[in-house]
Amino acid sequence: MKRIFFLFFVAIFFCRPAAAQEKIDQEMMQRIRNEGLNHSKVMDIAFHLTDVSGPRLTVSPGFTRAANWAKEQLTGWGLENAMLEPWGEFGKGWELQKMYIAQTKPYYRPLIAFPKTWTSGTGGLKKAAVILVDADDSVDFVSKYSGKLKNKIIIINQQDTLKPGFKADARRYTNEELKAMSDRKPAIPAYPRPAGPTRNSRSVISLQNDIKEVAKKEGALAILTYSMRGRDGTLFVQGGGGYKKDDPENFTDIMMAVEDYKSIVRLLQASIPVEIETDIQTRFIPDDTKGYNVLGEIKGTDNKLKDEVVMLGAHLDSWHGATGATDNAAGSAVMMEAVRILKTLGIQPRRTIRIALWSGEEQGLHGSRNYVKNHIADPATMELKPGHAKISTYFNLDNGTGKIRGIYLQGNEACRSIFSQWFKPFRDLGAGTVTISNTGGTDHLSFDAVGIPGFQFIQDPIEYSTRTHHTNMDSYDHLLADDLKQAATIIAAFVYNAAMRDKQMPRKALPQVRQ
Repeated sequence: MKRIFFLFFVAIFFCRPAAAQEKIDQEMMQRIRNEGLNHSKVMDIAFHLTDVSGPRLTVSPGFTRAANWAKEQLTGWGLENAMLEPWGEFGKGWELQKMYIAQTKPYYRPLIAFPKTWTSGTGGLKKAAVILVDADDSVDFVSKYSGKLKNKIIIINQQDTLKPGFKADARRYTNEELKAMSDRKPAIPAYPRPAGPTRNSRSVISLQNDIKEVAKKEGALAILTYSMRGRDGTLFVQGGGGYKKDDPENFTDIMMAVEDYKSIVRLLQASIPVEIETDIQTRFIPDDTKGYNVLGEIKGTDNKLKDEVVMLGAHLDSWHGATGATDNAAGSAVMMEAVRILKTLGIQPRRTIRIALWSGEEQGLHGSRNYVKNHIADPATMELKPGHAKISTYFNLDNGTGKIRGIYLQGNEACRSIFSQWFKPFRDLGAGTVTISNTGGTDHLSFDAVGIPGFQFIQDPIEYSTRTHHTNMDSYDHLLADDLKQAATIIAAFVYNAAMRDKQMPRKALPQVRQ
């Protein structure tokens, strides 16, 4: 009986269908490699999106400059339907026009600081004493400091200790780490819901907001804050309050380098008065509160498949501390370079290839989520639009300047063999890891949430989380040219292969309606 069972098992094992062999045009892969690695324009694209356009906060002049330039480039390369498509209401634009801050007492020294976005300015050059606040909660704060805040700059007594960093800021994935990714088993749902703020983080945010509200009413000048993620003069600086059309102007909130912040706290703890002078000029832009995405297409040529679409994209918007180079001019430049490569080679894709550069990603994936809602499906009801059946896949890039090492399957196991075969011509470039894992925080989630195969590539971390992500260091000089060339080459090949397949990319089961 055991022998019969063993023979049955062996027969079943060896009779299982092998993974389908992908049709890969190897000559085209070599042409893509040659164009992408030897004739790249990716750094010139990145230059125009960063140094030339400036910071690209959604609905800011910098974003508008970058978006219009990108649209013109796509048109110049021969893409069709290049446009800035409105996706819905975003809110007020904002830009920083002037920033000066220095300590003037007990001695003069310039300070490293940036105002947070959507905060008001100081109304000219102001000099103010700094008051040290030590409160357990909003009630404690009001009882201790009410009536003492007029014309003061507020600093909160923080107990964190700055510790030296013994690890290099920049790193690449090791072979062992990549193998662990590849071997990983599904451990989370295919459609994970984003985690909300913890109770502790909600209470901290609530306290900060209460302090700012009381300070504004009492006539304080500004509040100083810092992030423990930052060190060595790096500022992790983001939003400072509401940006909706009818939101009031937010109290001036200045993100300061942790070293400067703690120096001021120590002086005040020692009863040594500290005085700061500052001149911050900001401008709110209420004229056009709509958000826009940049779109363009390489039209499909197959009569049966040309209405189907392969999408690639990245978010174009950034924060304002620098020029948003690794987050995410890098991804936008790579995606633009990928379609430039394909147009330069004169490809005739069976499916339409559509590039999208999103806005509002930093505030909650607004550009991609609304695009999906407007054209594909509403995740709240899972009411599918006609476009849902036409989108074959979406590829995203948004993890810094590092080269591609592989791809996250986002729980879509059926795509493993396909991607593994697509990576084979690029193994020598360090890419090939395929992991079942999900990754979050960027625009592929908008597609995945309605059942469209959406994927983010695995990239070497370099110094993304330690130095450039949302910081005043996120500038052009932190981009790695060879890494971006490699990424654009691989993505051009993936997009081409997806556009030429006989079938669309395999899909997971549709997600259930979220209650």
